[in-house]
Order: sequence, then C-alpha cells, then structure tokens
Amino acid sequence: MLRSLYAGISGMKANQTKLDIIANNIANCGTTAFKSSRVRFQDMVSQSMSDASSSSTNTGGVNGKQVGLGVQISGIDTMVGQGMMQPTSRNLDVAMDGEGYLIVATGAIGGSVSLGDDHKIDATKSSGFDISYTRDGALTLDDAGHLLTSDGLRVMGYSVGGSLTNASDGTTATIFVDANGKTAPTAAGGLIALSIPDTIGTGTDAKKVKSFSIEKDGTIKATLEGDGVTVIGQIAMASFNNPAGLGKVGKNLYTSTSNSGQAVVRSGLGATTNDNSKAYGSMLSGMLEMSNVDLAEQFTDMIVASRAFQAMGKTITTGDEILQDIIGLKR
Repeated sequence: MLRSLYAGISGMKANQTKLDIIANNIANCGTTAFKSSRVRFQDMVSQSMSDASSSSTNTGGVNGKQVGLGVQISGIDTMVGQGMMQPTSRNLDVAMDGEGYLIVATGAIGGSVSLGDDHKIDATKSSGFDISYTRDGALTLDDAGHLLTSDGLRVMGYSVGGSLTNASDGTTATIFVDANGKTAPTAAGGLIALSIPDTIGTGTDAKKVKSFSIEKDGTIKATLEGDGVTVIGQIAMASFNNPAGLGKVGKNLYTSTSNSGQAVVRSGLGATTNDNSKAYGSMLSGMLEMSNVDLAEQFTDMIVASRAFQAMGKTITTGDEILQDIIGLKR
C-alpha cells in the first residue's frame, strides 16, 4: 500500500483535533476568565531508504534518503495570558489583575487548611476540604452569608485578628476588628471558609453591616451602623510554578497536577517573615476577567486547519486513483 494513504490519515486526524480545539475556544469566547488552548504538531518517524555516507578520496558525502510517515500531535497547551477586564459595578465581582488564582473548596464549614513554612498547602494534615482553583471571580452569598462561587464552592481565605471563627456545627462567629486602628490587623496562619455576615459582634452587642468592599489585597472590609469599619477576612490567592500544567475540570475550575507544582499561597495581612505578597497580582472589585480567546486568530487557524484537512483528504483520493491504475494494468 502507498505510504501517502497513511500519511494522509494521520494529517486528517491531527487537523481534526486542531479543529476540535478551535471550536472549543470559540464556544468559550464569552466564558469568564477562560484560558484558550492551542495544539502543536510534530512529524512522525521517517523510513530510511538509504543511509548517509561520508566523503572519501574520490567522492563526496551522500545524504541519507528518508520518507516521512505522517504527522502527530506533540502537545495541547493552555494559553494562560490574561484576558481583558469587564466592569460590572458589582461589589462581589473580583478580577485577578496579574498572578493569582482564587482557592475554592467543598467541605464542611468547620474545616481548615494548614499551610507550611513554604506557604504551600500541607497535604499531610487533613483539611476537610476538596480544593480547586479558579480565576472566575463572580462571587455570591448564600442565606447564611457564606462567600461562594456561582456553583456553591466555598471561597477560602484568612481570618484577620480572629474576625471569623467557624464551628464544627456550621455556625460562624464574628468579632469587631478595627480596620482603622493604630495596630495593623494580622491574618491567621491557616485558611478557612469566608463569610460576610449581616451583623458583627462588638463585645456588647451586634451591629448591622451597612456595606462592604474587597480591597486590592483581598481584604474584606465592612462598614457598620455607627460608621465603624471592621475587617471581616482576607481572600487567599494561590500561584503555581507552571500554571499551564493545571488540569481543567469544568465550571471554570482547575486542579493541581504533578507538572503544575503545588499551590503557593499568598501571605496574609501583617506577615513579617517569608512575606511573598508582593509577587501576586491585585484583586479588582467590580470587575470580571474576560476570556482571552482572540476570535480573529481562531478563525484564521480554522481556515488553515480546514484547508489542511481537505488537502490530506486529497492525498488519499489521489493515492486511491494510483492504486486503481495499478489494478487496471492487468486487463
């Protein structure tokens, strides 16, 4: 059989996969914080018709003769470049401007996540949470005031100065932590599920929360009746040595893999040792990160892939015509 038949098949398969990737990118051009993908090709093994020979006294060297046997996919990469910012004017929408992922999880409200001295999540200690990561900052609140993603996953962060305490029975206790005090509040070491309650305990009574805001470093501040300002908590951010190695699991969520590396969590407020907070981006409240899909680029790639697919099909039909002529020799 002709080699061109199988080379054509490999080309059609590779370009079909490329069209699949392009179609998924275009379908997600409006998905919040979506990261597009690209596919790369590489040639398959080549069959040697004759080996190369070196030069001699009377003749020069001769190159080897090789026939390529087709194409294969060398990799499918996630393009982690940042998308444009879309203003929403909603105080629960946050966009990551620069490096960083939100840490979200499912699990009982009373659990916690321990961090090591290297700011990595300590896997040896049971956290009670199944952790994922996202850059989709369209956050919501439930009936109990818990801070969640649009799919109900808990947003993890720091308790600042003991501002939040989650009990094992699912209840959350709060205390007043003066945001304008002389002593800057300090975040606790581990991560807990964050909440924005209706009232804040001040020691003698509970004052109602009039409004709240999310600062660039993830700090959640609330204005109380009587104009007091309290720190409720701080939203945690994570980074990875190889963010392109994260696994996509749907619903705008990622999980760490062996090649992405462990999540390195941003230091909390008031950190004095091993402070890595300057290496992370800012949280922009009232905005969402848009998809980084470039439609003009995707449609151009679609044209190239579709024409390549047609050309590979043509090599197969041409090979079929040659085989038909060969069979027709005996008549």
